[in-house]
Amino acid sequence: MLMRLWPKTDLRTLIALLAIFSIVITLANTLYATWRVQRMVLIETTLEANRAYASKLAATTDLFFQQAQSQLHFSANLLGSAFNDETLAQREVNRLREQTGSFNSVVLVDSSGKVRAISPESMTLKGMQLTSEASREALTQRQPLVSKPTLSAANNLIVFISWPVWDSEGHYLGYIGGTLYLKKKSILNALLGEQYYRDGTQIFVLDRSNHVLYHQNSQLIGKSVPAIISDRERDAHSSGVAQITENSSDKLIGYAVVPFTGWIVVALKPTAVTLAPLSGLLLQVLKNSVPFALLTLLISVVLARLIALPLWQLSRKASRMDAQGVSAEIVSIRAWYFEAAQVKRALLTGISLVQDKIGRLKSEVQSDPLTQLLNRRGLRAVLDYFDTMQQPFTVLALDIDHFKRVNDSFGHDAGDKVIKQVARTLRKNARQTDVVCRNGGEEFLMLLPGATIEEARTLAERVRVNVAESWIDPPGHITLSVGIARWQPQQGTQEESLRQADAALYQAKHAGRNCVMIAGQDALVSSIMR
Repeated sequence: MLMRLWPKTDLRTLIALLAIFSIVITLANTLYATWRVQRMVLIETTLEANRAYASKLAATTDLFFQQAQSQLHFSANLLGSAFNDETLAQREVNRLREQTGSFNSVVLVDSSGKVRAISPESMTLKGMQLTSEASREALTQRQPLVSKPTLSAANNLIVFISWPVWDSEGHYLGYIGGTLYLKKKSILNALLGEQYYRDGTQIFVLDRSNHVLYHQNSQLIGKSVPAIISDRERDAHSSGVAQITENSSDKLIGYAVVPFTGWIVVALKPTAVTLAPLSGLLLQVLKNSVPFALLTLLISVVLARLIALPLWQLSRKASRMDAQGVSAEIVSIRAWYFEAAQVKRALLTGISLVQDKIGRLKSEVQSDPLTQLLNRRGLRAVLDYFDTMQQPFTVLALDIDHFKRVNDSFGHDAGDKVIKQVARTLRKNARQTDVVCRNGGEEFLMLLPGATIEEARTLAERVRVNVAESWIDPPGHITLSVGIARWQPQQGTQEESLRQADAALYQAKHAGRNCVMIAGQDALVSSIMR
């Protein structure tokens, strides 16, 4: 005989284990949900903070360019009537550079590209021909421009801002422009680096060609980098957020477009830096949750003992139901909740039935002498037992079709033979727990405890077919009509269910006999065999 791998566990242990499992799962779910929510909050907060910061810098940069071009515009108007006055021109470029501080250098260039005045004069470019890309673009376009990053004549990486100079008659004279150094100290560095975040956030600026115009790492200035957003997104949105992966590292970015130039100001922060406080937060949640979880566990263990105690006591008594005085011991058990009270009631009832009703069910006074099936008295005892135990059942009311014709044509001996044959068929097809009764004459009842209507219909159909296919000498083939009803505790009386089954039986008779009908259904359930 194989040994049990696992010993049987009592209810108290099962409840305690369930409580522990529930607490652990709840705590784990709480931690996971907290982690997910806080992670989302941290990421969304960082993205929005980066976007707002980038928008602020973009607005500041845009305002600077508006002011810078306004200054250039004023000087261009002033020089339009005195373009050839070298003294006035030099004074104006000096004033423009020194008074505003907007430019690292200021230059006045004529329509041929020759420098007419420059500040600071130490650059020694006066009188020289400028051939840089920014200079050629300004001469060609003859409109206000902000250049791409370019190398100046002095070999400095610059952004060049220019404004055309026209005389009073509309003749193009040249342009006045100011430079912003990208790798040296300039007002652009001051604007973008003044509010530098010190929590891992990086600030950089890209032009329309994705060249770096500003970065905290000066080695990257002037270099081309992968596009942060597409040109369509740049034109459609003034600001936004994105999550990117760079060098196997996730980063959170907020960006904003400088309307005046189309530059993109980007605030970037590594996701790992953003989520660094999350582990400490989860630890705090765990520290605050564990004491309550332990208290809940203790309460659960105590409650498990209280809940399991009555059932544990009743289970011990159930193993010795035949012992003398066990009924009094069961009565003394305090069954303080519904299920325990029901088990207690069932045990007391079972003991009573073991000692009384079961014996009487087997007595000859409750049996039909012809078929050895239960008679009406036995049926009544079974119904009382089912009522006491609140046991639902399905009842089959069966009647032999044209039985009077059998008696009239072949005699009562043949009729008795038919009744015995039907009784044997019913016993043969009944389950071990089913009850078969002769209700009188050619009528029979079958009580199927716990069976559903569908199960009862299947059994009834099997009985009907077996009887219809049997040959009895001398009557030959006979048939049955069957009616089905179901009794549920607290849903009507047993007598009502018996009447419903009887009514379904008569419905089967009226439907042509040799069929099965279910109470409350108009349609014929079984096919009729003729």
